[in-house]
Amino acid sequence: MDNRLIFLTNDDGVSAPGLARLIEVVREFGHVVVVAPESAQSGMSHAITMNHPLFLRKVRTEPGLEVYACSGTPVDCVKMALDHLLTNRTADGGGDRTPDLICSGINHGSNAAINILYSGTMGAAIEGGFYDVPSIGFSLTDHSLDADFEAAGVVARDIVAGILEARPATPLCLNVNIPVGRPEEIRGVRVCRQCRGHWREEFFCRRNPVGRDYYWLTGAFQNAEPEATDTDEWALAHGYVSVVPIQVDLTRYEQIASLGAVLNHES
Repeated sequence: MDNRLIFLTNDDGVSAPGLARLIEVVREFGHVVVVAPESAQSGMSHAITMNHPLFLRKVRTEPGLEVYACSGTPVDCVKMALDHLLTNRTADGGGDRTPDLICSGINHGSNAAINILYSGTMGAAIEGGFYDVPSIGFSLTDHSLDADFEAAGVVARDIVAGILEARPATPLCLNVNIPVGRPEEIRGVRVCRQCRGHWREEFFCRRNPVGRDYYWLTGAFQNAEPEATDTDEWALAHGYVSVVPIQVDLTRYEQIASLGAVLNHES
């Protein structure tokens, strides 16, 4: 058995079929530890739990696999694993054990373009990158409960194998989105950039039996550059897997000099 340690989480919950598929395809690469939310945590982004306690429940253990459920958010799951559960263990017994790879997903629904900012799947992957561990978020562009994860599993396996073999320099965090289709229908993989765009929301108002209004959120993504051929949205629309290497630094460097000329003052 390979002594590599692979950590998995998600935002759809510990019982989600996408996570089950991811567990299935990565087990060949080493010992797998899973800490996933007790229930669905979609849209939680990088939220953490601060005002009430967290609970950790062992779901199952078997050779090469440990699965735990955490009452918190996807980022809580990463922190719980790397700062608590995986401390004081190594392949030869003693000291802390850092995973060789962190994977989040496989998510129900796309996390391309600006969705990355809302995504609990990608919040967990980004948090994993803070520990200098190669981290990958996997998403399938299908929100349906009976989504077919066969092709997504094939893609995830190939990308995991490639990253483990290449051992790229960290920090490394990848946002991987997989189009709907059978494995043979996937046209290939495109390493590309995040598409610019935004969501325009609609709120549908209803009234409950005691006369109080409540709202359901929906909306549509507005692609700001539909003609661009180097984006994740273009790749997915044309049958390709999109792989976007991401970073956390949100500084808009081209504005530093011009703003400095206006706002920098010294007494």
